[in-house]
Amino acid sequence: MTTRPHGISFLAGSGLVLLIVFSGQVAGQLPTETTTPPSCTLQDRFFENEVWAKVGERTCLRCHNDKGDAAESGFLLTARAPGHDLTWLRQNCRQFTLMAQATEGEQSRLLLKVTGGLDHGGGQVLKPDSTGYRILERLVRGLSSPATDTARVNTDDDTARPFFEGVAKISRQRLLRRVTLSLAGRLPTPAEQAAVDRSDALDGILDNIMKEEAFFLRLKEGFNDIFLTVGIEDNAETLLSYDHFEKTRLWYERHDLSHVPEAERQRARWKLADVYRDALLREPLELIAHIVRSERPFTELATADYIMVSPYTARGYGIFEEMKAQFKNTDDPFEYVPARLHALKNREGKVQESATGLYPHAGFLSMFHYLRRYPSTETNRNRLRARMFYQHFLGVDVMQLAPRSTDAAAVAAKYKIPTMEAADCVVCHRTIDPVAGVFQDFNFEGAVGPRKAGWHTDMFEAGFEGETMPAAERWRAPQWLAERAVRDPRFPPAMVEHVYYILFGRKVLQPPDDIDDPLFGPRRRGFLAQRTLIEDAARHFTESNFNLKVAFKALIGSDFYQADGLATVAAQPDRQAELDDVGIVRLLTPEQLERKIEALFGSRWGRLNDAFKVLYGGIDSITVTERNSDPSGAMGAIQRLLANDVSCQHVARDFRLEPAKRVLFPDIEPSLVPGDPAADQKLRLAIVHLHHRLLGHERAPDHPEIDRTFKLFTGIIADARAQGRYEPRETYFCGGREEFRAEDPHYTLRAWRGVLTYLLRQHEFLYE
Repeated sequence: MTTRPHGISFLAGSGLVLLIVFSGQVAGQLPTETTTPPSCTLQDRFFENEVWAKVGERTCLRCHNDKGDAAESGFLLTARAPGHDLTWLRQNCRQFTLMAQATEGEQSRLLLKVTGGLDHGGGQVLKPDSTGYRILERLVRGLSSPATDTARVNTDDDTARPFFEGVAKISRQRLLRRVTLSLAGRLPTPAEQAAVDRSDALDGILDNIMKEEAFFLRLKEGFNDIFLTVGIEDNAETLLSYDHFEKTRLWYERHDLSHVPEAERQRARWKLADVYRDALLREPLELIAHIVRSERPFTELATADYIMVSPYTARGYGIFEEMKAQFKNTDDPFEYVPARLHALKNREGKVQESATGLYPHAGFLSMFHYLRRYPSTETNRNRLRARMFYQHFLGVDVMQLAPRSTDAAAVAAKYKIPTMEAADCVVCHRTIDPVAGVFQDFNFEGAVGPRKAGWHTDMFEAGFEGETMPAAERWRAPQWLAERAVRDPRFPPAMVEHVYYILFGRKVLQPPDDIDDPLFGPRRRGFLAQRTLIEDAARHFTESNFNLKVAFKALIGSDFYQADGLATVAAQPDRQAELDDVGIVRLLTPEQLERKIEALFGSRWGRLNDAFKVLYGGIDSITVTERNSDPSGAMGAIQRLLANDVSCQHVARDFRLEPAKRVLFPDIEPSLVPGDPAADQKLRLAIVHLHHRLLGHERAPDHPEIDRTFKLFTGIIADARAQGRYEPRETYFCGGREEFRAEDPHYTLRAWRGVLTYLLRQHEFLYE
């Protein structure tokens, strides 16, 4: 036996010196509890930015945690904790240091384990020639030779710089415009514009915006992007199972339409069915709107012991008569109120088991729409539902928990039940299979219907995160799961991530994966800065009793949201990598663009809601489930059509109004032509107004962009005059439709249409 002292200095992100001193150690063994442990105070960044970021967090933590496959190993690691408490990092530093110190045949146990030696349960996780292995080698060498500099990395204090240093923030007026257009589909009111420059005004303005019906439309639209519950194939009434709602789900076929002329009766019945189906599909999103509108805890997304029904859908459930007194208008198919279903009775008269006599509602988790949208099969066994539960409610992509087996046939041949025995399989299935079992009493389509042969015995028992669901709770299994999900510390950040997606139009960053990328460090700093934002917002969200409006306000108030997407930052690649996901620069969705056009011009273009919706990056929630934010050739063509059509629709129409009612040209007439300084100044001021209204910019009359637009206007007129003769009446440029024909003797209407077409194709108009 030999003993030897070790010591090394590490740098962490805090900038304080971290001296790690090791006492005597017996070779080949981990230090005992009586051994003085290494003292990790944070100064050297090597452990945090190299060992932990590139190896520990990405590779070891998957199994070596208190709930993982290696929970009994003694080498236990802790995931990054929110906030500035770095106890978790010190603990992980200690664990790695102890394992690196321990030797087996003069070799570090840490290096032997990661290459699959010493019967490592996880097999080989790092190859000897990999970057990760070389990082651990540097750690081991540094521990054995503290005088060397081999374990040190570049110690330039690049993390001491404030993350947003040099990033400009948008003005309060532009922020107000961004918020009102994004959340309410309108321009700011004069009162809001007058108030917003006060430091405390935005909070109150947001409170008012989030009471408007337009906000709830945007909310439902955003959450459908996430849950996709309107994407039901087949007629929506099939959500209500034939076995339980046979007599009521097709109520429209028997509805009294005697007041409709007989010749129109069949068409009216078809229309009634379409409206009913639409009302059914809206129910999950109406639950979200109800929770947020009432400022109820957003935990009810999973725990709500009710559903939302309208007069039409209540008929489908067979509860209209008991509910009709709660409706203001029983003929309104889209008036929704909370309701509870009774325990379901099938066609044979068997009543669903229920200790309360009610259907055990658990928000989305027991909703037929959600379960139907994510169906099951005999081989999938509810695993898709379990996967989506983790993704939607806890922000976890279970497909990333472990690498897929490279030889599935070999695994199947070696193990009788690979999903319960093979390490590569168990790491995922131990998590998802218990949750899959929670949904065992729902059939493939999402209706109540236990499997006739009983639940599968070659799967882990129903439960959640190591806790088995008691048999007595099976009748209310989704409620049991929901109660645990909303107490899970991952629930608040997951909900904030949903809000982030709605506001920013993109998902949150994932940790950088390529440790050989020279920009790995800056990318990880960008990721960690964003995680801090999410965690801070999640804390406010939790402290507000899960009021989702607080999450919106926390993100809108952040530097991430208020950063100027067009600001110039330092040209260094590492700085660009850090700030790559900062700011709001995203193509407006078809729905948002239509609302913006309506806010600016008074009416929508109308073609992005149907024919061009999917072509312009929209979704149908069934086959097209992710929005395309990267412009294609087709999208560029649609933008040109939009710009031409909208300018044709509104230039002459605006000039026909009295000046006080105009939104585009309140201070000029079509007879105003360029040529003298006074006229040119008026024209420039008109262009300033257009830039402000359409693009949101406050620009001086001599601004380069105003000058460019002025030259476009004067150039169009000059080209027409150069022809010697032109048609004095607009007759065909806008498609020959009578409503667009107008007297245009000075060619100014057509010139202004050119200006509008130009502005409507600008980045600032098409993007947020």
